[in-house]
Amino acid sequence: MIKVSNMSKEYRAFKLNNINIHLPKGYIMGLVGRNGAGKTTLLRILAGMEKADSGSVIINGFDITENEENAKKAKDSIGFVFLDNLFIDEASLIKNSRVYGKYYTRFNKDTLVKYCEEFDLDIKRKYKKLSKGEKLKFQLAFALAHRPKLLILDEPAANFDRDFRKKFIKTLTEFVADGEKSVIIATHLTEDLDRIADYVTFMDCGKIEMSMDRETLMESFKLISGDTEKCNLISKELVIYREDGKYGSKLLIDLRSDKIKNNIISSELTVETPSIEDIMYYMTKGKEAKEEKKEDNRWTLA
Repeated sequence: MIKVSNMSKEYRAFKLNNINIHLPKGYIMGLVGRNGAGKTTLLRILAGMEKADSGSVIINGFDITENEENAKKAKDSIGFVFLDNLFIDEASLIKNSRVYGKYYTRFNKDTLVKYCEEFDLDIKRKYKKLSKGEKLKFQLAFALAHRPKLLILDEPAANFDRDFRKKFIKTLTEFVADGEKSVIIATHLTEDLDRIADYVTFMDCGKIEMSMDRETLMESFKLISGDTEKCNLISKELVIYREDGKYGSKLLIDLRSDKIKNNIISSELTVETPSIEDIMYYMTKGKEAKEEKKEDNRWTLA
């Protein structure tokens, strides 16, 4: 379980600003956004690898911003996978597990061996001999071996081949199946989120732009396509982003806006429920377009 309230963290050139998210037990949250949005920084704070400057961060019932004792208890219930090199290069996988497993009260060697076998990893092999994808597989096996209540995953699937990604998704689904555990995963592979995400959080420039459950997300946006002239009749205030082509237009609209009451969408237009991938694509494109317009205006004024 995760509950983050009014959390901020400031660096010299970047700031996480007023972060609020909630992930109940038994669910998977997809964390998406452009490079530099702040996803990894947020995950590192959740994992106890960085400290928040303000606000509260409750992990599995412990507010890790209150004191070191809470942070220590929370960390024992967290498994994480980051792109960092977290193990000893010259040691075998089984030796690494002995070195680091002692820091977790619930670590189980047999569970580690089971997952290593499932992930086609030789536990006698030296860590430095593994490929990038294999290192992340071992991190995942190790994280699962101490039987955590929360898994924090930073872009692991991008380094997995398509066959293992299927196994990876199955592993996460089974992990939360008992309703007592949860997963937060940052990824660019939004097609995977369409299969497993119960909640989706979109970050940009250190802020949470949107965080909601999947059902609400699907009800909040629609993908409109068809004749360009008829698309032009839809209020610009509803449009997240649009693409115009030779044979018509395609746009994502936000149904949460009050302006929707005054808009009648032509019956000749096609209205579809977008996928998570569609929503993230159009939201990202919309952000980029606004930034380009702002930059153009700046040069015009100069």
